[in-house]
Amino acid sequence: MSKLAEKVRILLELVKFEHSVFALPYAYIGALYGAATVAFAVPAIYPAPDPAPTPWVTLANWPTIAAIVWITVAMVGARAFAFVLNRAIDKEIDARNPRTAGRAVPAGLIKAWELWLFAAFMLAAYLHAVFQLDPITRWLSPIPLAAFVAYPYMKRFTPLCHYWLGLCLGLAPVAGWVAVGGSITAVAPWVLGAAVTLWTAGFDMIYATQDVTCDVRDGIHSMPADIGIAGALLQTRIAHTLAVALLLGGGILAGAGWPWHLGVGVAAALLWYENSIVRADDLSRVNAAFFQVNGVIALVVLAGALADRLLG
Repeated sequence: MSKLAEKVRILLELVKFEHSVFALPYAYIGALYGAATVAFAVPAIYPAPDPAPTPWVTLANWPTIAAIVWITVAMVGARAFAFVLNRAIDKEIDARNPRTAGRAVPAGLIKAWELWLFAAFMLAAYLHAVFQLDPITRWLSPIPLAAFVAYPYMKRFTPLCHYWLGLCLGLAPVAGWVAVGGSITAVAPWVLGAAVTLWTAGFDMIYATQDVTCDVRDGIHSMPADIGIAGALLQTRIAHTLAVALLLGGGILAGAGWPWHLGVGVAAALLWYENSIVRADDLSRVNAAFFQVNGVIALVVLAGALADRLLG
């Protein structure tokens, strides 16, 4: 049992479940606003019966508890599967980098069959979850998987890899929206997804400043390695400014009120702080910017959305 517990601990550390806080809140945001758009059809007979809720949305236009549970399972499963792919594909790159050489895969702390068994389990959890949500999700489910498979290879060819990672997380509000029956042709979730894409790309560029020396040596592409740390940090500030604008615009399109805009305002202040504590000549606070501030930002925006639905 102790060996099994240790393996589980290693796997949880490998996929960093705690980092689900980066994307999961935006899936909930998509579900909150997507549910508000669902209309309930009443049969054209007299006397007309009361409309019936869907399995994913209540008559008060809130996501059901079951929908939230399955969205959570789908997001966590998909993210863990993506992390396993990334760690396995990047094994040799990670082994050459002192910062990442101690990770479970390059350090040999986990066997290949254990890694892929875990990946298969998380993939199965993801696929099972999407079949519990609105039927459109089962048809769309291969799209994020394809994006996850492609991501580890991006850094081998282009510094735009940060934006591809952003795209992977940016699918979250769209996924949450359609998972509860919201229309995939609605503009709001796509605008919110674009905001998450730019927010993620920006903080990933900050994170990549730690590996510039190794990336240049190994021919790995990143904005800090290709255009320099100062240029990458400037690009991060631009991306984060645009992300705030898109969050505001997406909220307006979704019919959000003042609590949403207040939440976005607090997130904007946190993004300003995040960018202010990382400079080209001082990277000592990269981890604080990446791990601490970004998790708080996602939760603050979610709190704004929840307050907006409760008070709206």
